[in-house]
Amino acid sequence: MSKSRDLILDPSASSAVDELPAFLARPDDAPVYHGFALLDLPAIDGWRFGEITAFLGNEAGDAFVIAPDGSRAGLAWEVGPGTFEVISEPEPMRWGVYAIWFPEPNDSIEALQRNLLAVLPSLVATYQRIRSAEG
Repeated sequence: MSKSRDLILDPSASSAVDELPAFLARPDDAPVYHGFALLDLPAIDGWRFGEITAFLGNEAGDAFVIAPDGSRAGLAWEVGPGTFEVISEPEPMRWGVYAIWFPEPNDSIEALQRNLLAVLPSLVATYQRIRSAEG
């Protein structure tokens, strides 16, 4: 059985329905993954990451990446060996969902930053391939 993980929510995110969290009642003009928290880390060449479940102290989880143009993709991540894989193809709201693998445990902010730097080239290449195919 898989381990239950707490969601990392953005307390400042507005909801279209007062009784629901923002990720369940996203305003019409809000991007996908609205309501989940951005990592409080500097952008890497304009790229940012957000957490759906916590990175620190976990061996797997869900997250998202924001490209410099503001477009987003989903990430299912694990610690260990593995290959970058497409889970879901691009669609109007996001440029896909991808399985990524971190080379080391996320046991500190520094380790997390190294892991994000390790996977960023694959994400950038995928983003560029998708954007160039769109014309």
